[in-house]
Amino acid sequence: MSNLYETMYILRPDLSEEDVEQAISRYQDILQEQGADMLETQHRGKRRLAYEINRFREGIYIQMNYQAPGTAIAPLERAMRLSEEVIRYLTTIFEPGIEEEETDAPSQVPLGT
Repeated sequence: MSNLYETMYILRPDLSEEDVEQAISRYQDILQEQGADMLETQHRGKRRLAYEINRFREGIYIQMNYQAPGTAIAPLERAMRLSEEVIRYLTTIFEPGIEEEETDAPSQVPLGT
């Protein structure tokens, strides 16, 4: 059974455009070898990080949405973990039918009154 996944990863900001394209291609190939169907890959560009990671203040954000069996995730994440190009990654599963509910902000009660 295949699930829908989203993997967001951040590449080092000092990579050339050619290196970025090779990295994207490499991770897409790993997924396709594992039986994934690529739905969409978005190159989100260089952005400032919320906090410093490995002495980098910026990173190149890439988002991949795909349908794959659960066994395809481990080889992908292993390749990213061993790569010196990737400074962070996160894979999430998309479960249809679960919608985010809007929640009201909790009311604030002044303290010490």
